[in-house]
Amino acid sequence: MSNEPYEDEYGQQQPPQQTQQWQGQTWDTQVQSTYPQPQEFEPGQAAYGQAAYGQSAYGQGPVSQTGGDQQAYGDQQAYGGDQQSYGYGQAPYGHGPAVQAPGGQTTPPPAHAAYGEPAPYGQAPHSPGVDQQTQVFGTVASAQPLPAAEPEAAAYGPATVTGNPRVTDAQRARAEGRSPIIEPGMQPAALTALLGLLLAGGAAVGQYALLVPLVLLQAVTAAGWFRLNGMWPARQGIALAFAGGLAADAALLVTGRENAPAAILGTLGVWVLLTLVLQLRSHAAPDERMYGLMATVASAALAIVATGHLAADPDAVTVGAVAVAVAVLARALPLPTPASVAVALLAAAGAGIAAGGMTDMGSKGAFLGLGAGVCALVGHRVASYDYPSRFVHMTAGVALPLAAAAPAVYLLGRVVG
Repeated sequence: MSNEPYEDEYGQQQPPQQTQQWQGQTWDTQVQSTYPQPQEFEPGQAAYGQAAYGQSAYGQGPVSQTGGDQQAYGDQQAYGGDQQSYGYGQAPYGHGPAVQAPGGQTTPPPAHAAYGEPAPYGQAPHSPGVDQQTQVFGTVASAQPLPAAEPEAAAYGPATVTGNPRVTDAQRARAEGRSPIIEPGMQPAALTALLGLLLAGGAAVGQYALLVPLVLLQAVTAAGWFRLNGMWPARQGIALAFAGGLAADAALLVTGRENAPAAILGTLGVWVLLTLVLQLRSHAAPDERMYGLMATVASAALAIVATGHLAADPDAVTVGAVAVAVAVLARALPLPTPASVAVALLAAAGAGIAAGGMTDMGSKGAFLGLGAGVCALVGHRVASYDYPSRFVHMTAGVALPLAAAAPAVYLLGRVVG
């Protein structure tokens, strides 16, 4: 190249070009002003914003070594005297905003602020005026205080299609930790008294008139016992037990009152054997078959034993049925349990005396009424056990006092009469 002036492509006069030598290469002054001369560093060292090969800075490319010279690929370049970086090292927004100090003086931004350079490895950055900071991908963001924890929401049960059912007495008793004994109450006691008066009136009329309320008593007894044991619907078991009661009634009517023990016990034995055979043919689990066998035998036994009202003396049936009706009504009064039991037994004895005076039994009816009252309270207690439902109270709670009193009416009637 020459050092003489020349004209450019637009016809303007340009000063002569100057050249200089640098490490055996020719660099134009104009080119040198645009592309600055690289600097030499010791091997393994890197300038701020640069990196040696294998140790690149954040946001800048590596530096290759060729012939002992180092050339930065991600180095900075200038355009019109203003330096800009292609990387993240020294971008125009590379530092945080300036901090306005009291008095109007402006201080330089803190190092490693938001959108700034990453903090050295193993060191936590810190900015003045910020208590807690969090470094996320090379930046530091002020940690916002966590909102106050809201109070725990009330617990709700699972969603249902039919809505919330009514809380039963058994569920309420379980929730409150009360006794599993729930007495039937006044309404079942009134039904028991009504059924007892029907038995007393039927016995006074005749044997076949007594048969009608007795069959009703046997049907309610069979259904109530299965429901009391939690087995519902148990149509086959209920039908089998009720059929046992009808068979005992038929056998007694055929053989007569003088053969009542043979008719009742014989029917009971046959029905136990029949129930056993039917349960052996069942395909249920062994535990379920045993449970069903015991429930069916007990229900059939109660229905058959209720036939004792038909086998007993008519006067004994009248006195016993009236005593049971009065005892159950007295037991349903809102009194403490010991007082209620005492009042019920006294009422049963008094009803026996009153009913005995209307018959040929006389004052001996007190003894019969007391015995019938004791059996009635036992049946009432059984119907109150294990959180019974309203259906249990309206079946077992109504029938068990009268069914349990049948043996006492038969035996005590023969003794007293």
